[in-house]
Amino acid sequence: MRLLACLLAATALSAQPLPLAGLASVGFRVSDLAAARNFYSQLLGFEEAFAVPGLHGEIERVAFKVNDEQFIELLPGLKPDQDQRLAFVAIQCTDLRRTHQLLTERGLKPAPIAMRPDGNPGFWLADPGGTRLEFLEYVPGSRQHRARGKFLGNNRVSERLWHAGVVVFDPHAAMKFYASALGFRETWRGGPSDQELRWVNMQMPGRGDYVEYMLASQPPNRQQLGSMQHICLQVRDIKAAYENLRGRGLPDDPRHQPRIGRNGRWLANLFDPDGSRTELMEPNPAAGSR
Repeated sequence: MRLLACLLAATALSAQPLPLAGLASVGFRVSDLAAARNFYSQLLGFEEAFAVPGLHGEIERVAFKVNDEQFIELLPGLKPDQDQRLAFVAIQCTDLRRTHQLLTERGLKPAPIAMRPDGNPGFWLADPGGTRLEFLEYVPGSRQHRARGKFLGNNRVSERLWHAGVVVFDPHAAMKFYASALGFRETWRGGPSDQELRWVNMQMPGRGDYVEYMLASQPPNRQQLGSMQHICLQVRDIKAAYENLRGRGLPDDPRHQPRIGRNGRWLANLFDPDGSRTELMEPNPAAGSR
Protein backbone atom coordinates (compact mmCIF):
# COMPACT_ATOMS: atom_id res chain seq x y z
CA MET A 1 0.00 0.00 0.00
CA ARG A 2 2.83 2.36 0.83
CA LEU A 3 4.43 1.75 -2.58
CA LEU A 4 1.11 2.39 -4.31
CA ALA A 5 0.67 5.61 -2.36
CA CYS A 6 4.14 6.77 -3.40
CA LEU A 7 3.44 5.98 -7.05
CA LEU A 8 0.14 7.84 -6.94
CA ALA A 9 1.82 10.82 -5.29
CA ALA A 10 4.55 10.89 -7.94
CA THR A 11 1.96 10.71 -10.72
CA ALA A 12 -0.06 13.53 -9.17
CA LEU A 13 3.07 15.64 -8.82
CA SER A 14 4.08 15.23 -12.46
CA ALA A 15 0.52 16.03 -13.54
CA GLN A 16 0.54 19.40 -11.79
CA PRO A 17 1.16 22.12 -14.39
CA LEU A 18 3.99 24.47 -13.62
CA PRO A 19 2.74 27.97 -12.81
CA LEU A 20 4.11 29.55 -15.98
CA ALA A 21 2.81 32.53 -17.94
CA GLY A 22 4.91 32.09 -21.12
CA LEU A 23 8.04 33.38 -22.77
CA ALA A 24 9.53 36.40 -20.99
CA SER A 25 12.53 37.08 -23.21
CA VAL A 26 15.21 35.57 -25.40
CA GLY A 27 18.80 36.79 -25.18
CA PHE A 28 21.34 36.88 -28.00
CA ARG A 29 25.05 37.61 -27.79
CA VAL A 30 26.17 40.25 -30.31
CA SER A 31 29.56 41.40 -31.57
CA ASP A 32 28.55 44.97 -32.46
CA LEU A 33 25.92 46.45 -30.17
CA ALA A 34 25.31 49.48 -32.39
CA ALA A 35 24.65 47.31 -35.45
CA ALA A 36 22.40 44.97 -33.46
CA ARG A 37 20.49 47.92 -32.02
CA ASN A 38 19.90 49.16 -35.54
CA PHE A 39 18.45 45.79 -36.60
CA TYR A 40 16.09 45.29 -33.66
CA SER A 41 15.14 48.94 -33.22
CA GLN A 42 15.36 50.73 -36.57
CA LEU A 43 14.37 47.78 -38.76
CA LEU A 44 12.06 45.73 -36.53
CA GLY A 45 10.77 48.82 -34.73
CA PHE A 46 11.15 47.72 -31.10
CA GLU A 47 11.94 50.39 -28.55
CA GLU A 48 14.75 50.00 -26.05
CA ALA A 49 13.10 49.65 -22.65
CA PHE A 50 16.18 49.47 -20.43
CA ALA A 51 19.87 48.72 -20.26
CA VAL A 52 21.58 46.80 -17.46
CA PRO A 53 25.07 48.05 -16.52
CA GLY A 54 27.92 45.71 -15.62
CA LEU A 55 30.19 45.89 -12.61
CA HIS A 56 32.42 48.52 -14.22
CA GLY A 57 29.72 50.65 -15.81
CA GLU A 58 29.80 48.91 -19.19
CA ILE A 59 26.54 47.77 -20.77
CA GLU A 60 25.85 44.17 -19.80
CA ARG A 61 22.61 43.84 -21.76
CA VAL A 62 19.88 45.91 -23.38
CA ALA A 63 16.22 44.96 -23.62
CA PHE A 64 13.87 45.76 -26.50
CA LYS A 65 10.20 45.62 -25.65
CA VAL A 66 7.78 43.45 -27.63
CA ASN A 67 4.91 43.90 -25.17
CA ASP A 68 4.50 44.44 -21.43
CA GLU A 69 5.46 40.82 -20.70
CA GLN A 70 8.03 40.05 -23.42
CA PHE A 71 11.44 41.37 -24.44
CA ILE A 72 14.35 40.69 -26.78
CA GLU A 73 17.67 41.10 -24.98
CA LEU A 74 21.11 41.71 -26.48
CA LEU A 75 24.35 40.90 -24.66
CA PRO A 76 27.46 42.57 -26.16
CA GLY A 77 30.86 40.89 -26.23
CA LEU A 78 30.47 38.09 -28.77
CA LYS A 79 33.95 36.95 -29.86
CA PRO A 80 34.83 36.27 -33.54
CA ASP A 81 35.35 32.56 -32.83
CA GLN A 82 32.19 32.22 -30.70
CA ASP A 83 29.45 30.41 -32.61
CA GLN A 84 26.98 30.18 -29.72
CA ARG A 85 24.88 33.34 -29.94
CA LEU A 86 21.76 32.22 -28.06
CA ALA A 87 22.48 33.23 -24.46
CA PHE A 88 19.23 32.14 -22.81
CA VAL A 89 15.51 31.58 -23.12
CA ALA A 90 13.65 33.20 -20.21
CA ILE A 91 10.27 31.95 -18.99
CA GLN A 92 7.88 34.06 -16.93
CA CYS A 93 6.42 32.36 -13.85
CA THR A 94 3.32 33.32 -11.92
CA ASP A 95 4.75 31.61 -8.81
CA LEU A 96 8.52 31.32 -8.96
CA ARG A 97 9.04 29.47 -5.68
CA ARG A 98 6.39 26.90 -6.54
CA THR A 99 8.01 26.38 -9.95
CA HIS A 100 11.40 25.84 -8.29
CA GLN A 101 9.87 23.42 -5.78
CA LEU A 102 8.08 21.35 -8.43
CA LEU A 103 11.17 21.10 -10.64
CA THR A 104 13.26 19.97 -7.67
CA GLU A 105 10.67 17.37 -6.66
CA ARG A 106 10.70 16.06 -10.24
CA GLY A 107 14.38 15.22 -9.96
CA LEU A 108 15.88 18.26 -11.68
CA LYS A 109 18.54 20.48 -10.17
CA PRO A 110 17.61 24.14 -10.72
CA ALA A 111 20.04 26.75 -9.47
CA PRO A 112 19.07 28.51 -6.24
CA ILE A 113 16.65 31.43 -6.48
CA ALA A 114 18.58 34.70 -6.58
CA MET A 115 17.96 38.34 -7.47
CA ARG A 116 18.65 39.06 -11.14
CA PRO A 117 20.32 42.26 -12.44
CA ASP A 118 16.92 43.39 -13.78
CA GLY A 119 15.47 43.40 -10.24
CA ASN A 120 13.42 40.19 -10.49
CA PRO A 121 13.95 36.97 -8.54
CA GLY A 122 14.86 34.03 -10.74
CA PHE A 123 16.83 30.84 -11.25
CA TRP A 124 18.18 28.92 -14.20
CA LEU A 125 18.27 25.36 -15.48
CA ALA A 126 20.00 23.84 -18.52
CA ASP A 127 18.02 21.62 -20.87
CA PRO A 128 19.53 18.34 -22.20
CA GLY A 129 20.94 20.14 -25.24
CA GLY A 130 22.70 22.76 -23.11
CA THR A 131 20.25 25.64 -23.65
CA ARG A 132 20.09 27.87 -20.60
CA LEU A 133 16.50 28.33 -19.42
CA GLU A 134 15.97 31.22 -17.04
CA PHE A 135 12.83 31.31 -14.90
CA LEU A 136 11.75 34.62 -13.40
CA GLU A 137 8.78 36.35 -11.82
CA TYR A 138 8.16 40.03 -12.49
CA VAL A 139 7.95 41.99 -9.24
CA PRO A 140 7.23 45.65 -8.42
CA GLY A 141 10.29 47.84 -8.80
CA SER A 142 11.99 45.67 -11.41
CA ARG A 143 13.05 47.17 -14.72
CA GLN A 144 10.27 45.33 -16.54
CA HIS A 145 7.70 46.54 -14.03
CA ARG A 146 8.86 50.16 -14.34
CA ALA A 147 8.58 49.88 -18.14
CA ARG A 148 4.91 48.81 -18.09
CA GLY A 149 2.77 50.83 -20.46
CA LYS A 150 5.84 52.43 -22.03
CA PHE A 151 8.02 51.75 -25.10
CA LEU A 152 5.09 50.36 -27.09
CA GLY A 153 5.41 52.38 -30.27
CA ASN A 154 3.45 51.75 -33.44
CA ASN A 155 6.58 50.85 -35.42
CA ARG A 156 6.85 47.39 -33.85
CA VAL A 157 6.74 44.71 -36.53
CA SER A 158 5.08 42.42 -33.98
CA GLU A 159 3.31 42.55 -30.65
CA ARG A 160 4.05 38.96 -29.59
CA LEU A 161 7.11 36.82 -29.09
CA TRP A 162 5.57 33.48 -30.05
CA HIS A 163 8.32 30.88 -29.79
CA ALA A 164 12.03 30.27 -29.38
CA GLY A 165 14.02 27.66 -31.31
CA VAL A 166 16.48 25.46 -29.41
CA VAL A 167 18.87 22.80 -30.72
CA VAL A 168 18.00 19.22 -29.71
CA PHE A 169 20.41 16.32 -30.26
CA ASP A 170 18.50 13.66 -28.31
CA PRO A 171 14.70 13.83 -28.89
CA HIS A 172 14.00 11.27 -26.16
CA ALA A 173 15.95 13.22 -23.54
CA ALA A 174 14.30 16.45 -24.70
CA MET A 175 10.83 14.91 -24.39
CA LYS A 176 11.61 13.60 -20.91
CA PHE A 177 12.72 17.08 -19.90
CA TYR A 178 10.19 19.34 -21.64
CA ALA A 179 7.13 17.07 -21.69
CA SER A 180 7.49 15.00 -18.53
CA ALA A 181 9.26 17.42 -16.18
CA LEU A 182 8.16 20.83 -17.50
CA GLY A 183 4.73 19.74 -18.71
CA PHE A 184 5.02 21.18 -22.23
CA ARG A 185 2.63 19.71 -24.80
CA GLU A 186 3.48 18.76 -28.36
CA THR A 187 1.30 20.63 -30.87
CA TRP A 188 3.02 19.98 -34.22
CA ARG A 189 5.99 18.25 -35.81
CA GLY A 190 7.39 18.32 -39.32
CA GLY A 191 10.35 18.71 -41.62
CA PRO A 192 11.42 19.72 -45.12
CA SER A 193 9.54 16.67 -46.44
CA ASP A 194 7.03 14.14 -45.14
CA GLN A 195 9.88 11.65 -44.72
CA GLU A 196 12.16 13.86 -42.59
CA LEU A 197 11.49 15.05 -39.06
CA ARG A 198 13.35 18.25 -38.18
CA TRP A 199 11.05 20.36 -35.99
CA VAL A 200 8.80 19.71 -32.97
CA ASN A 201 6.67 22.40 -31.32
CA MET A 202 6.24 22.13 -27.55
CA GLN A 203 3.67 24.48 -26.03
CA MET A 204 4.21 25.61 -22.45
CA PRO A 205 1.51 26.24 -19.83
CA GLY A 206 0.15 29.78 -19.83
CA ARG A 207 -0.71 31.97 -22.78
CA GLY A 208 0.30 29.47 -25.49
CA ASP A 209 3.93 30.38 -26.20
CA TYR A 210 6.15 27.48 -27.18
CA VAL A 211 9.63 26.11 -27.68
CA GLU A 212 10.56 24.62 -31.05
CA TYR A 213 12.96 21.70 -31.11
CA MET A 214 15.43 22.04 -33.97
CA LEU A 215 16.65 18.46 -34.33
CA ALA A 216 20.32 17.89 -35.14
CA SER A 217 22.23 14.63 -35.58
CA GLN A 218 25.62 16.36 -35.33
CA PRO A 219 26.90 19.74 -34.14
CA PRO A 220 25.72 22.44 -36.57
CA ASN A 221 28.13 24.92 -38.12
CA ARG A 222 27.97 28.62 -37.32
CA GLN A 223 25.47 29.50 -40.04
CA GLN A 224 23.21 26.56 -39.23
CA LEU A 225 23.32 27.33 -35.52
CA GLY A 226 22.28 30.93 -36.12
CA SER A 227 19.24 29.74 -38.05
CA MET A 228 18.29 26.95 -35.65
CA GLN A 229 18.52 29.04 -32.49
CA HIS A 230 15.92 31.64 -33.35
CA ILE A 231 12.93 33.65 -32.23
CA CYS A 232 9.52 33.77 -33.88
CA LEU A 233 7.42 36.93 -33.86
CA GLN A 234 3.73 36.70 -34.64
CA VAL A 235 2.42 39.10 -37.30
CA ARG A 236 -1.12 39.59 -38.59
CA ASP A 237 -0.20 40.08 -42.26
CA ILE A 238 3.19 38.83 -43.41
CA LYS A 239 3.07 40.54 -46.79
CA ALA A 240 2.23 43.91 -45.25
CA ALA A 241 4.99 43.44 -42.65
CA TYR A 242 7.48 42.56 -45.39
CA GLU A 243 6.63 45.66 -47.44
CA ASN A 244 6.93 47.77 -44.30
CA LEU A 245 10.37 46.32 -43.62
CA ARG A 246 11.43 46.88 -47.23
CA GLY A 247 10.53 50.52 -46.75
CA ARG A 248 12.84 50.61 -43.72
CA GLY A 249 15.79 49.29 -45.67
CA LEU A 250 15.47 45.49 -45.63
CA PRO A 251 17.65 44.26 -48.53
CA ASP A 252 15.96 42.72 -51.54
CA ASP A 253 17.19 39.20 -50.81
CA PRO A 254 15.25 36.04 -51.80
CA ARG A 255 15.80 34.49 -48.37
CA HIS A 256 13.78 37.33 -46.77
CA GLN A 257 10.72 36.98 -48.99
CA PRO A 258 7.46 35.64 -47.52
CA ARG A 259 6.50 32.04 -48.23
CA ILE A 260 4.16 29.38 -46.88
CA GLY A 261 6.00 27.08 -44.49
CA ARG A 262 5.53 23.37 -43.94
CA ASN A 263 3.08 24.16 -41.14
CA GLY A 264 0.81 25.90 -43.67
CA ARG A 265 1.44 29.41 -42.31
CA TRP A 266 2.88 32.44 -44.09
CA LEU A 267 6.34 33.24 -42.74
CA ALA A 268 9.49 35.24 -43.51
CA ASN A 269 13.03 34.99 -42.16
CA LEU A 270 15.38 37.82 -41.24
CA PHE A 271 18.91 37.67 -39.81
CA ASP A 272 20.60 40.09 -37.42
CA PRO A 273 24.19 41.24 -38.10
CA ASP A 274 25.60 38.18 -36.29
CA GLY A 275 23.39 35.71 -38.17
CA SER A 276 20.75 35.05 -35.51
CA ARG A 277 17.40 34.40 -37.17
CA THR A 278 14.15 36.24 -36.54
CA GLU A 279 11.16 34.43 -37.99
CA LEU A 280 7.95 36.33 -38.70
CA MET A 281 4.84 34.15 -38.85
CA GLU A 282 1.09 34.61 -39.22
CA PRO A 283 -1.02 33.00 -36.47
CA ASN A 284 -3.38 31.06 -38.75
CA PRO A 285 -2.78 28.66 -41.67
CA ALA A 286 -2.98 30.19 -45.11
CA ALA A 287 -6.22 29.66 -47.03
CA GLY A 288 -6.11 26.36 -48.87
CA SER A 289 -3.03 25.04 -47.07
CA ARG A 290 -3.08 21.61 -45.53
